[in-house]
Amino acid sequence: MDSHGDTSTTVEGRLASAFGLAGDEWLRHANPKSVYSRFTVLPLFVVAVWSRVWLGWWALLPVAATVAWTYLNPRLFDEPASFDSWAAKGVLGERIWADRESFGLDRTRRRQLHAITAVQVVGVPPFLWGLYTLAPWVTATGLVTMVLAKVWFLDRMAHLFDDYRDTDAVRAWLA
Repeated sequence: MDSHGDTSTTVEGRLASAFGLAGDEWLRHANPKSVYSRFTVLPLFVVAVWSRVWLGWWALLPVAATVAWTYLNPRLFDEPASFDSWAAKGVLGERIWADRESFGLDRTRRRQLHAITAVQVVGVPPFLWGLYTLAPWVTATGLVTMVLAKVWFLDRMAHLFDDYRDTDAVRAWLA
């Protein structure tokens, strides 16, 4: 693989590989329908986990369906007609971020993006605790923290894509 394509050197790159995001799969996931429908994953997970109250062990079925939706979502949509939307730029910026070693991102930008990721992580404990204890406000606090930080992160990714859009590596992805 060329120097701009091996994303396995970062945590994000390994996660992308685990979800099958490589090559053209990134382009399919850049479809705004994929990006915006992906925001349903965490709310669906909340409902699936909370369904244990009325479904008991059968709640594993909606949990499994949510996991399947998470996996299938990037594969269900065609490549977008244009890469000019905020959503498409955000996903392709994530691809650059996953391969940041090859792109030589500066230290300031890396710190900013790591800080936004840390905000996302801050939402995880209340989210999980709220799911465990069935506490709506705790769950919602974690959920809102994670989602708003993800939107902020995607916005930064869109800017990252704009900054690197004219590089040979990115043009090769879009060809």
